[in-house]
Amino acid sequence: MTDFTWSELDERAVKMTKALTADAVENAGHGHPGSAISLAPIAYVLYQRFMKHDPTDPKWEGRDRFILSGGHASLTQYVQLYLSGYGVTLDDLKYFRGGIDTKTPGHPEYGLTPGLEMTTGPLGQGLATAVGFAYGQRYQRGLLDPDAAPGTSPFDHKIWVIAGEGDLEEGVSSEACSLAGNQNLGNLTVIFDANHIQIEGDTKIAFAEDVLKRYEAYGWYTDEVSFIQSDGTYKEDVEGLAAALEKAEKVTDRPKFIKVDTLIAWPTPGKTGDPSTHGSLLGSDAVKGLKKVLGLDPAKNFQIDDEALSHAREASQRGLAFHNEWEQNFEQWRTNNPDKAKLYDRLKKGEIPDGFDEAIDALESGIKEGSLLATRHASGEVLNAIAPVMPELWGGSADLGGACMTDITGAASFAPKEYATKQAPNANPYGRQLHFGVREFGMGAITNGILLDSFTRPFGSTFFQFCDYERPSVRLAALMKLPNLYVWTHDSVALGQDGPTHQPVEHLAAMRAIPDFEVVRPADEFETAEAYRHFFEKDNTLPTAMVLSRQPVENMALTKEKARAGVRKGAYVLVDTTERPDVIIMASGAEVQLAVAATQALSEKGIAARVVSVPSMEWFEEQTEEYKETILPEAVEARVSVEAGIAMPWYKYLGKYGIPISVEQFGLQGSGEDNLKALGITAEHVAEAAAASIEKVSAAR
Repeated sequence: MTDFTWSELDERAVKMTKALTADAVENAGHGHPGSAISLAPIAYVLYQRFMKHDPTDPKWEGRDRFILSGGHASLTQYVQLYLSGYGVTLDDLKYFRGGIDTKTPGHPEYGLTPGLEMTTGPLGQGLATAVGFAYGQRYQRGLLDPDAAPGTSPFDHKIWVIAGEGDLEEGVSSEACSLAGNQNLGNLTVIFDANHIQIEGDTKIAFAEDVLKRYEAYGWYTDEVSFIQSDGTYKEDVEGLAAALEKAEKVTDRPKFIKVDTLIAWPTPGKTGDPSTHGSLLGSDAVKGLKKVLGLDPAKNFQIDDEALSHAREASQRGLAFHNEWEQNFEQWRTNNPDKAKLYDRLKKGEIPDGFDEAIDALESGIKEGSLLATRHASGEVLNAIAPVMPELWGGSADLGGACMTDITGAASFAPKEYATKQAPNANPYGRQLHFGVREFGMGAITNGILLDSFTRPFGSTFFQFCDYERPSVRLAALMKLPNLYVWTHDSVALGQDGPTHQPVEHLAAMRAIPDFEVVRPADEFETAEAYRHFFEKDNTLPTAMVLSRQPVENMALTKEKARAGVRKGAYVLVDTTERPDVIIMASGAEVQLAVAATQALSEKGIAARVVSVPSMEWFEEQTEEYKETILPEAVEARVSVEAGIAMPWYKYLGKYGIPISVEQFGLQGSGEDNLKALGITAEHVAEAAAASIEKVSAAR
């Protein structure tokens, strides 16, 4: 971008933006007007002068990405989408926060409004996820066009972010921005709207640090533009902002952080700098006063300056020009790189590669029945089996790669070469092995961003206990229906002497409680392999967690025979009876082997027990009622569930007479085996519970 000019029409468009923002909130009766009003010139400069985007094609792959991290200021973006010519209408602005069917909700919702890249609202996550956008752009470029000169590839684009104090206060932004500096992400620019206001008032009571020095310490390029002049007056210095952005664009070896000092709600009379404007109506008198200051008619709402609007709509013409130029570049790339083009086409369609099924089949053919292997090890074997045929698969852990078994054999680390270490000697910007450090929340946000920006398939891993740190980003992945893959290991009290702080108890229930999130807990290596097969083959894009054991479990002949058809159903009969069973024993994960073992003791007592392996309740709930009835026939009321966690999720299957074998307390300090025995997670206890459930049914009759 060069030769910045600012015309009267630009000034009028910004004034119109401020008035539309105030009117939209006033019309809704609630909202966050202050930041959106003072951000108007900043967002306008980005959309009209710096961002490459095509309003006629919001999903054009060559576009720059824009993330409004402070989603409460959503009108900042909605009005720019309207001005630029996206599919946001004046009626949509009038219907801001208007109801279930609005296209302009209180916070931006992914997939609802054309031109939005992600759901924002939970502060900090927009900025942190934007770091993932930058990761995804770089890795995908490495897959498809690694040798192109910087800025010349059709897979080069920039990520722009507007963030506020709340975003920077949230710890997740620190986690991700530290990594962004470490990664030298020169495609990322953040504009920090420093209005020094949050709900409780002046931010200095809780946020008085030198933010620029913090970001400089992270390894970012920093600069500052102040709309608050040295004499105390206020000037929306768009020329100064443009100059700072132009200077920053020349920096390509670091992410950029531009602080802009603003006054919230400027120039609203009586409300400028007032904390109430963060989340409350300005009030009709203040709105009229604002319009008067802007030179607009105080009596008219949703005024449109047609000449200024036509001027802003020229963004569509520029966007088409950008798009056409990109299209020519893209077609030339396709001609020059036919093999890469085939890869691109497959990735865009979301198709699994040739050789995927064969890789899993080959792995399964080498599994010895009766051998012992922790499902975390099984997971690592699956990831490494499919990695050679899935170049789009990449990932890592929150400093637990060796324990979670998420290291990809022979893979280079995704990092600048200068950050190679003795343990990770092969580092390059296009590596596929990710290293997040101890940053679970940041890891979850970054992998979300990778999925939003690219066609690649990332995964992230930690101990299951520490999914607590990651949970807000997991919830956002579910809300956006992103096919994120979580590899969570050390899944129960059976992990042993690390003690209660590291032993998950309530976590399976907590994760299953998230809507549109799929939890998978395989019983052995056969089920683990089939869980991964179904994850990549399934039609929906819901995020999925593989919850895996630390302790070895037996690879069963039963699962070898039945897992391929059964796992994808979520629950299937592993051990059956010749006639109607007396009792059904349901189990997941490592406890399946206890359920199987209990059947022998029950058989000796003349009790016919069916064992149902339940690797995924969510996958089971997707099945037809007819299938569910074949697995859990209503007529069999004696039931037992076996899982080393709280029983809450199982009651819908246990019915009136069922008995859970579960853990309803925090863990213990003993070995894994001793902990399970002490807490009653044994085959003997399962058999006792089965008999007791049968007695309950008999007594009721």
